[in-house]
Amino acid sequence: MTVVAVLNYKGGVGKTTMTANLGAEIANRGRKVLLIDLDPQASLTFSFYRPDEWDPDRTILRWYESYIMSGAAKNLEELVLTPPRVNAALERGRLDLISSDLRLVDVELDLAHGLGGARYQTFNPHYLRVYRLLADALAGKAFEEYDVILMDCAPNFNMVTRTAVVASQHILVPAKADYLSTLGIDYLRTRLSQLVDEYDRVAGSNPAVAINPVILGVVFTMVQYAGAGLMVKLQGYINGLKDIEVPVFRHTLRESKAVFADPGEHGIPAVLSRQTTENVEYDLHQITNEFLSLIRV
Repeated sequence: MTVVAVLNYKGGVGKTTMTANLGAEIANRGRKVLLIDLDPQASLTFSFYRPDEWDPDRTILRWYESYIMSGAAKNLEELVLTPPRVNAALERGRLDLISSDLRLVDVELDLAHGLGGARYQTFNPHYLRVYRLLADALAGKAFEEYDVILMDCAPNFNMVTRTAVVASQHILVPAKADYLSTLGIDYLRTRLSQLVDEYDRVAGSNPAVAINPVILGVVFTMVQYAGAGLMVKLQGYINGLKDIEVPVFRHTLRESKAVFADPGEHGIPAVLSRQTTENVEYDLHQITNEFLSLIRV
């Protein structure tokens, strides 16, 4: 099982779109994939379910709340859903989902407060217990059947995102080819290193719980191919990331209204849709090929 956190400080970069399409394409190739929606906006959830189909009692919010209220999280596997429309569109494989809730934002404050706030967490005896909430849950036997788990994180580095990083072997960073989208990537890398150092220092002599999440790479989305000037600008952003030794995917995802529109009511990502253009489908397939080669699945 490979666990990947999909993360960027900047919103609106195609993070959820990449998670949904990457998961669907991997599943369509015969793998078993689990998507976990950790973003309070719940866009990934509503990419597969209409709001009237959404069950507020089976969300990741309820799972975190069970820990906050009792000190013992309920079984995470009880929250796994199998979206019917996308699975009916798969040639083989399976795609499951743990959905999100707009109120997940409140969990951030509760988890941080339980550890004594932001500054003094490492002195709290429950530090590892909280930070390993997702890691320990995903280590359960019920999740061994999955080839890949993709977690769509909120555009921040708060507590829920941190539990996702601790549970992950890899980090995928979608980004637009613009100044604001790439500005925070070096900072994100620094924060990841700080978290690993802090966490491993608390873990101390227990190598069994040490972590080492690796940035797979930045995958550029919403790329416009019209005009040589735009391509020069894109190459400039790519070179800038390479200069600071952040890996970059060779393949990019071009701009497409069909792909980057608001989550639709059909419950089927663009990569499986007949309405997707051949060029966009090619992009998604190539990105998936590169992704699978990097995680060696």
